[in-house]
Amino acid sequence: MKRLFISGHRGMVGSALVREADRLGDFDLITASRSELDLCDQCAVFDYLSSNKPEAVIIAAAKVGGIHANSTYPADFIYENLTIAANLVEGSRRAGVKRVLFLGSSCIYPKLAPQPMPEDCLLGSQLEPTNEAYAIAKIAGLKLCQHYRAQHGLLYHSAMPTNLYGPGDNYHPENSHVIPALIRRFHEAKERGDASVTIWGTGTPRREFLHVDDLAAACFHLMTLDNPPDWVNVGTGEDLTILELAQLVAATTGFAGDILTDPSKPDGTPRKLLDISKIAATGWAPAIPFEDGLAAAYQDFKKSLAAGGARL
Repeated sequence: MKRLFISGHRGMVGSALVREADRLGDFDLITASRSELDLCDQCAVFDYLSSNKPEAVIIAAAKVGGIHANSTYPADFIYENLTIAANLVEGSRRAGVKRVLFLGSSCIYPKLAPQPMPEDCLLGSQLEPTNEAYAIAKIAGLKLCQHYRAQHGLLYHSAMPTNLYGPGDNYHPENSHVIPALIRRFHEAKERGDASVTIWGTGTPRREFLHVDDLAAACFHLMTLDNPPDWVNVGTGEDLTILELAQLVAATTGFAGDILTDPSKPDGTPRKLLDISKIAATGWAPAIPFEDGLAAAYQDFKKSLAAGGARL
């Protein structure tokens, strides 16, 4: 049984990884809450990894948020994510960890990258300004793993997921990602009997979405490969417009009013569709249909709402 440390195990991604590890049953799982281990404290991270001696580490911990949060707190996003990546990668090396999987994001690719985006378009041109700070931190984490692998002969590699959604998401009205933000907005509009809901931007940007449980399955699949790519895209290979997404969320929540757009708000990147041919060639494919995943996400929101969840 492999001794595995999952950082950020209480977040949406980390929780999914824990569920998948439990389902597989092949791991001696190590976790630590934020109160138990501050991942921005280098000495604490080095000591923790040295003491617990995991054989493998998955870096799922991150400071995350949507356009509003990234635009408002860029210094926080670049500092915390850079620090977490550096501490866990170097700490793993010092502790003798042979395998690390770092989780990044599709926002690492240029704003005007070719569509769908292949892995080799990284650093080809300018990033999307609204999430540049977060993207740079994630690029640094990816490059840490790539260069540690080359210099030290360690199997440190990365996965770059597309936009994620699913159980345990953050439904904060300002700092959440687009799916949980829309779920909350349409649910509350339905409850109030509003005649319309206004969404940010023009509604024309296209986005790809992956259920977090599909990402977790992809991560453990990648961990079984003897020679995985330095970094690999993880997505569905399909996208839709933000307006189409809003229409699906409205139908899922039962909101029957009008959907309006607000072009004065930023759209972000025009399109973000991943080329998933590289991971598909290794034998992985997503399994959860979007409509089913969206319905389950709405049920998770209502459950959190009834319980007074902390991520509301």
